Amino acid sequence: MEGVRWAFRCGAWSPSRSEWLLAARCIQQEEKNRIGQFIFTKDAKSAMAGRLLMRRLVCEKVCLPWDGFRLGRTERGKPYLAEPSSPGSLHWNFNVSHQGNYAVLAAEPGRQVGIDIMKTTRPGSSTVQEFFRIMTRQFTELEWRTIRSAGSDWDQLAMFYRHWALKESFIKAIGSGLGFDLQRVEFHISPNQLQEGRVYSQTRMHLDEEQEDGWTFEECLLDKHHHVAVALGTPEGSVYKVSSDAEATPPSFTLLSYSELVSRATPLSDEDPAYWESFQSKQEAPVRQSEA
Repeated sequence: MEGVRWAFRCGAWSPSRSEWLLAARCIQQEEKNRIGQFIFTKDAKSAMAGRLLMRRLVCEKVCLPWDGFRLGRTERGKPYLAEPSSPGSLHWNFNVSHQGNYAVLAAEPGRQVGIDIMKTTRPGSSTVQEFFRIMTRQFTELEWRTIRSAGSDWDQLAMFYRHWALKESFIKAIGSGLGFDLQRVEFHISPNQLQEGRVYSQTRMHLDEEQEDGWTFEECLLDKHHHVAVALGTPEGSVYKVSSDAEATPPSFTLLSYSELVSRATPLSDEDPAYWESFQSKQEAPVRQSEA
């Protein structure tokens, strides 16, 4: 069974009053409260989209009604289907990420999955090389050689964020969270250049200096600035088969509209007009020091 790859363009979403209040009604109360605490609307929109993506996934693939389940988080923040605990014969794993202009979701039956998206942006308060110096401990010597050989400062930044997305996707897949030594994982990327509209799965990971053949990493560019990495672990049990590299065709991302995001939604709570007033009072995003 093929996995799911969805994206929602949060940066282009300027929700109307009715859209935002409907979205708030269609997520769990604790999620609504947490999103309401964000200082900037950019973060609130991204988090809201992430929760709606997960609920849509459960409805479509696990075949549960929108109001018939509860999502939970592990102690380290990884989302999962909390109730019902055994909804069907297929165990779907899913993960979301949001950064830049997109929220993204990856889901797989019977495999660990982690996803991360990174937007290539210039450091706000330092040069690219000073930024790299600060981040030295996050990558191995081989990875830094790959990053620094990319070309211009902008190309090096793009390669930096590509490596960062790969590492984060793996950490999110295993549910490790903070505290994992990023130098334990080393990525041997291939190809060096990615093209928009294609999904690649040639990159390999070394864990503690040993190549991990059971892990697959999908990479793509949603646009020229947004890099996405999806980490897929070894299949759970012999019933799930993974094709060889020669046969596999990694799924591409489907870009969903707001109406598609809530097409299966059922409100879980009453409308809260004050939630819209609070949202409207927020600033869109922080002003970067370089733009001040």
